[in-house]
Amino acid sequence: MGGNEVHEPVFTVTQITEFVKNVIESSFRSVIIEGEISNFTASGPGHLYLTLKDSGAQISGCMFRNAAQYLTFRPKNGDKVRVYGSLSVYAPRGNYQIIISKMEMAGVGDLLQMLEERKRRLYAEGLFDPARKKPLPRFPKTIGIVSSPTGAGLRDILKVARARNPKININIFPALVQGDSAAPTICKMIEIANFYKMCDVLIVGRGGGSVEDLLPFSEECVVRAVAASEIPVVTAVGHEIDIALCDYAADVRASTPTNAAEIVVPETAQILQTISMYKNDLYQSIKGNVDTKIAMVRSFRPENMMNQFRNIELPYLNRFENAKKEIVENLLSKINEKRNIVAQCTAVLESASPSTIFERGYAMVRDKNTGAIVRDAANLKPGTEVEVVPAKGRFTAIVNTIGE
Repeated sequence: MGGNEVHEPVFTVTQITEFVKNVIESSFRSVIIEGEISNFTASGPGHLYLTLKDSGAQISGCMFRNAAQYLTFRPKNGDKVRVYGSLSVYAPRGNYQIIISKMEMAGVGDLLQMLEERKRRLYAEGLFDPARKKPLPRFPKTIGIVSSPTGAGLRDILKVARARNPKININIFPALVQGDSAAPTICKMIEIANFYKMCDVLIVGRGGGSVEDLLPFSEECVVRAVAASEIPVVTAVGHEIDIALCDYAADVRASTPTNAAEIVVPETAQILQTISMYKNDLYQSIKGNVDTKIAMVRSFRPENMMNQFRNIELPYLNRFENAKKEIVENLLSKINEKRNIVAQCTAVLESASPSTIFERGYAMVRDKNTGAIVRDAANLKPGTEVEVVPAKGRFTAIVNTIGE
């Protein structure tokens, strides 16, 4: 071997994989990929695993539960989707994959924007106003179903409705639920049900599908037909995560066709059980009252009738005597109080009486000629005849002198 020989570096599998991992993950932190789903599986914890492919290549993908819970549709093999995420290398297998943070049907972005604009416009018209919504009948005699006559949604509704109430009447209004001709037929069936008043409540819906499959139930004519229906409408479009615009105009939105049947059709067995429970409670209440009255009547026997009446009468007599005694005591107290007041007033009046004052040695002097009471000696003149009235009797006198 010559001295100028160049030795190439030797890597372990782990080293070269880590190098590739760092390059890929740092270079593709945010990518958007379109492709067709294959090998789709959903794990128990809620993680989704799939392969995205096109005509020339394929890439593995993983969507963890915290991102998958926000999906607005149920992915399946064959769906063409657009995914958002970052590239990652799974070292143990030496393959790269995309960690998906968001997924939508390919071309769905424009469709969803169109539906959102339509939703805002119809909302502004008041078609979704809660005040427009009608209550569902508690015990409908006949229910109507606008759906595909061969769809799984109809089968689910019929199965649940018959199980809950085998005697319920059901009218099926067959309609297309997918494609360009679906919306007009759905509207027509709703109009027919209303025109002929063929049911007490109407279920409008279908089984699950992609956003495009469910599009007829978001068409403006269907939304207006649901809002205009005089028959209460329950919509049941797709699965729980699927939302169509007619759901907002409906009187009630069911999460699935099965749920719609549960909402609309009361369960006969449960109703009978409730009635039986109320019947038993009423019987026990009446029986308890009757038994109480019978026991009371039996206690009034001829031999102890007088004692029974005395036992009833005695408490009232005691209350009467106590009340009478209390009234008398209150009256006597009031009388004594008034007597004391009168005595005090009499004493005051007597102390101010002229006779009492005269008894203390005072006398009243009057001018004999005019009869005027003399209050000031200066008003008299010597020689004036006056009349003096002491406590007892009276006498006259002649004024000789007048002094201070």
